[in-house]
Amino acid sequence: MSDNRSGGSAPTVLRMVLGKRLRQLREQAGVSFEDAARAIEVTPLTVRRIEKAEVGLRIPYVRELLHTYGVPESEVEDFLSLAREANQPGWWYSYRDVLPDWFSAYVSLESEASVIRLYEPHYVPGLLQTHDYVAALMHIGFPNETKEDIDRRVALRLKRQDLLSKSEAPAVWAILDETVLRRPVGGAEVMRAQIDRLNEALDMPKVRIQILRYSVGAHPGAFGPFHHFRFGFSELPDVVYTESLVGSVYVDQPADVVTYLEVMDRMSVQAEPVARTRAILAELRKEL
Repeated sequence: MSDNRSGGSAPTVLRMVLGKRLRQLREQAGVSFEDAARAIEVTPLTVRRIEKAEVGLRIPYVRELLHTYGVPESEVEDFLSLAREANQPGWWYSYRDVLPDWFSAYVSLESEASVIRLYEPHYVPGLLQTHDYVAALMHIGFPNETKEDIDRRVALRLKRQDLLSKSEAPAVWAILDETVLRRPVGGAEVMRAQIDRLNEALDMPKVRIQILRYSVGAHPGAFGPFHHFRFGFSELPDVVYTESLVGSVYVDQPADVVTYLEVMDRMSVQAEPVARTRAILAELRKEL
C-alpha cells in the first residue's frame, strides 16, 4: 500500500509496467541489486527506484541493464522504444497547475485500465458528470480559487471523459448510493440534467450503473468511496484507490485488493440490478 501526498510527477502506467519488467528480467538473470547498480554506476537504491517507476527511465541506464540481463539485441531496441514512449508526460501534464501530484497517478491508472469498478456514496463519478455538475462541485471544493482556475479544473475533469468514447474504452461498473442522486448539487435543473446524463451513459455498451437504495441499510462499503482498476498488462496488478481531503492511498497488495473486491461483490448483490436503474432514475428525476 502506498500513500501519495506529495512530491514528483506520477509515472505513466507504461513506465510502471516497464519498471516491473526490468525487475523480472533482473531476477530471471540472477542479478542482484548491487550488481545491477555497478553495471550503470549508481546506487542499489537507484535501481530499486527505476523498478518501482519512481524515477524516469534513462535510456543509457536501461540499455546497459538490458545487456547485463542478457536480453537479445533484437529485443533491446523494442524495449528502448517503449521506454522513450513511457518517459513522455501523459496528456494530463498540461493541467499540472490544477492537478495535485497525489491524483495524477489516478488519472494515469484510469487512462490505461481495462476495467474500472467503483463505489460512490456522495457524488456522481467524475467520468459521468455533466459540465454544470462539475462546476458546482468545484466552486464548493475550491471556494477561494479564481474563475480561471475553476474553469481549468472543470476542463480537466471533462477531458478525462474522452476515455469513454475511445474504441478501447474500459468497462465501467459503478455502484451509486441513493444519496448521490438525492443530494442536490447545483440545484434541481443541474440534477435533472445529471440524471439525463446517467441515462445516456447506460446506452454505452461498456457502462453499468447500479443504485444502492436506502432500504438496504448498513452495508460493508459505508466507510467511503473506492475505485478498483484492472489492466491488460500481466506485469501490473490490480489497484484500488481511496482518498481523503489531503491525499490518497493506492492499494496493490493482492490480499488487500481482494478484500475490497469482496466488498464490491457483496454490494453489487445488495444494489438494485442494472435493469432497474432507468426506472429508479426516472422516479428520482420526478421528485426534483
